Amino acid sequence: MSMRRHLPHLLARAGTVSALTMVTVTGTTVAPGASQDAEAAAISAKALQIAASKRGSPYEWGAQGPHRFDCSGLTRYSFKHAGKVLPRTAAAQYNDTSHVSRAARRSGDLVFFHAAGGIYHVGIYAGSGRIWHAPKTGAVVRLERIWSSAVWYGRVG
Repeated sequence: MSMRRHLPHLLARAGTVSALTMVTVTGTTVAPGASQDAEAAAISAKALQIAASKRGSPYEWGAQGPHRFDCSGLTRYSFKHAGKVLPRTAAAQYNDTSHVSRAARRSGDLVFFHAAGGIYHVGIYAGSGRIWHAPKTGAVVRLERIWSSAVWYGRVG
């Protein structure tokens, strides 16, 4: 008997959601949200690559590229050119992301630095405890180790 003939019985026994996440239909596994997750991961990977391509670009407060950046300007520029529009400020970007734990972070996630006054800096996680970011006046876009434990992570969806 074919899988298609068994599908109604499986749905009734396992429940619609579990059957859809487990059953393979004509060679394709059906998993709700899987294509959205894959698309978001591809956008994040592309944004990370774009940020890295801006290495050496000077920091300028309020700048959003293509040749000068502030921290949230770099993240906004990188994601925009990867296909996802982010808000302008680091705090607004934090509010626009799905928050993830340090253990769940992955390359392409945003890293938000915070203190008592709120979020003051953002970069794009590059893996191995490093971020691409536009640090401060007089500096350039660069890859650097995360220097603080006061960080939160956000995933662009």
